[in-house]
Amino acid sequence: MENGVRGSAVDGMVDHIRDLIRERGLTVGDVLPSEAELAVMFDASRNTVREAFRTLKAYGVAESRQKVGAVLTDQHQTAMRDLFSFAMDISVDAFRDIQGYRRLTEMSMFDLLSTRITEETLAGMEMLNARIRQAGTPEEASELDYQFHKLMVDAAGNRTLSETYGMLKPVISRLMLAGKSQRLVLESVAAEHADIVKALRDRDRIGFAYHMDRHLDAGLEFIPAADMARGAMQQTGAKGRGTGVA
Repeated sequence: MENGVRGSAVDGMVDHIRDLIRERGLTVGDVLPSEAELAVMFDASRNTVREAFRTLKAYGVAESRQKVGAVLTDQHQTAMRDLFSFAMDISVDAFRDIQGYRRLTEMSMFDLLSTRITEETLAGMEMLNARIRQAGTPEEASELDYQFHKLMVDAAGNRTLSETYGMLKPVISRLMLAGKSQRLVLESVAAEHADIVKALRDRDRIGFAYHMDRHLDAGLEFIPAADMARGAMQQTGAKGRGTGVA
């Protein structure tokens, strides 16, 4: 019973700290109030506050820094990003899986975007798109491509969706890197982006779905495994024609 009461008190303190973070608009790098300040603020014992801090640290939400105190961090998201980036190979299956996720998210948010996206956001997307055409490296083009889509995702106003999209950034960016060394590809990406922006500005549901679908399929031809698969099919076809097999 005693352990249960202590656990409930710690859980309650964690909730208090989370509410405090939201109310004050604290973000990564901001310093939390000290243990003593939180104990007074929420009428709790120092031990309860200390255990709550340990919970936050275990989840990678905060860390202790000498002479500073408890500082908000994003170690949890960083760890998740590293895990996704390390585990994901760029293959045909990976491409289809990730683009399938993006279809379920980006292509399904039209209703939210049609009511929430602003002219300022659309102008920001157009600015990023213009920079893609001038990108000096494939990496820069990939980053701008990601920022274009992230700006659109954020405009939907769904915090969980935005955070998930952020955690998948290494994998999405790696897929977006495919083909970006070719100037014609950059022009094609920019043209597709322009069509997406126009559809959003016109509140054109069908146009948005059509152009997003084409855009998400466009990079498959640059996945090495896809080239190998096509080559194998061509060889099989040639052998079939040579032996009279249909």
